[in-house]
Amino acid sequence: MTVARSFSSAAGAADDRRHVVVIGAGAVGSATAIEALRAGLRVTVVEPGEPGGPHATSYGNAGWLSSHSVVPPALPGAWLKVPGWLADPLGPLALRWRYLPRALPWLLRYLASGWTEAHVQRTADALRTLLADAPVLHARLAAEAGVPQLVERRGLLHAYLSRAEFDGDALGWRVRRRTGVQWEEWPQDELRRREPDLHARYTFGIFVPEAGHCRDPGSYVAALARHALEAGAERIATRATGFRIESGRLRAVLTEAGEIACDGAAICAGARSGPLAAAAGSAVPLESERGYHVVVEDAAAGPRTPTMVADGKLIAHWMDGGLRAAGQVEIAGLEAAPDWRRAEILHTHLRSMFPSLARPAPGPPSTVKHWLGHRPSLPDGLPCIGPAAASADVVLAFGHGHVGLCGSARTGRLAAQLLAGIAPEIPLKPFDPARF
Repeated sequence: MTVARSFSSAAGAADDRRHVVVIGAGAVGSATAIEALRAGLRVTVVEPGEPGGPHATSYGNAGWLSSHSVVPPALPGAWLKVPGWLADPLGPLALRWRYLPRALPWLLRYLASGWTEAHVQRTADALRTLLADAPVLHARLAAEAGVPQLVERRGLLHAYLSRAEFDGDALGWRVRRRTGVQWEEWPQDELRRREPDLHARYTFGIFVPEAGHCRDPGSYVAALARHALEAGAERIATRATGFRIESGRLRAVLTEAGEIACDGAAICAGARSGPLAAAAGSAVPLESERGYHVVVEDAAAGPRTPTMVADGKLIAHWMDGGLRAAGQVEIAGLEAAPDWRRAEILHTHLRSMFPSLARPAPGPPSTVKHWLGHRPSLPDGLPCIGPAAASADVVLAFGHGHVGLCGSARTGRLAAQLLAGIAPEIPLKPFDPARF
């Protein structure tokens, strides 16, 4: 169990190392804390909740370490599809209409970001630098944290109804190929052999060998946070509220429990990072793409390979807690109550993917669990990784959208490099918060 350290322990014996505060102990924050320690920094983590708990975004995500997820959700012509998605009760996109006035500027920028293939390619090229070896980096972190079994590297499958449906996604796969992504094509016979439980309507598959997945993202993040503490970080269980910046230099992080004097800070608070970024001089258009999941414990059927189906726009694979289906995008902000019909839609799709799940099985019925989380998303499909406008001592590291868990390992390295004054290992211009 992770134990929060007190202010008195954080302010213990004299320590002349550069002191940095990592705000947030999710996937990005925990990776940042680990890498900052590796860089020789003194680290304090500010996190009000238990790392890896159900409140955390990574707790309930699909678990994909999809190093090929470089194509932003908005592609050319997406604006033509949005009305159909919104009108379809089983569709992948939902919008709370009361929230539309607030969300509309973000939605318009989101659609514009994928207006042409050239726009999409620029985004993909940048994301590939962040994600390319993510499964390897996560496998190393998991091993260091004592949970190597939670990260598996055995590829991911995209299942299509037909070769023609795959051809309809040609732009996205063309863009991926240009970034160096490689894949195998599984015709109908191969798909049936590899995935015997999958509905026979799926007749074509794309298998990406380089990708991986996490068997329990919540436990993984909890293990990373625990590893950071064991390696020397300290944690204060409170909420950060702002910064004290004097003449461009950070003097302290402000929290609900008081000031924490420090030399640097990283904002890794996921979908709640916006006000903190603004407090550091960087107003960024951060929005929550709310996502749901459903977990069927003791499911009688499921995928052999973690699988995404094109018609349902959801991902299904086995977690340590059961068969999970994750997906959906709901635009409704941070505070709106869950709409559990969105999770039931996932359950409906899951039973359609694997028909035997819909048939009564002997014994007691499986337990079904629902969950809602908040993907921190920026309208151009790229995270913010870079210095804040008011002080280079404050580093922004959030906004990964659908690739937060996957991108967290390298983002942690980059944020730590910026905090330590080390040249970043990849170009950060595409992720510069100043682009907004």
